[in-house]
Amino acid sequence: MPLPRRYPMLPTDPRIRYYTDDHIRTLLAEVDERGRRFGLIFPSATTDRTIDGRILVRFNTAPASTLLNLLSLLLAAERDRDDPCAS
Repeated sequence: MPLPRRYPMLPTDPRIRYYTDDHIRTLLAEVDERGRRFGLIFPSATTDRTIDGRILVRFNTAPASTLLNLLSLLLAAERDRDDPCAS
């Protein structure tokens, strides 16, 4: 059975406002850990500043939604990699 299609989170998504600096730092650590398995390294990724209630992530001041979308892609890639039935 195929997984439901997920759509990327937009930078304007109101849920982003509920993420604190600590939440984002935890997510950065998770992206770093999971990304290494795929050869992705983010040595300088950190939180940057807040604009209009949204925390920016230092991937060239990307919004936190970029971080959440990247984490979602890494999790999907892990599932596909670990699933012997995946095509």
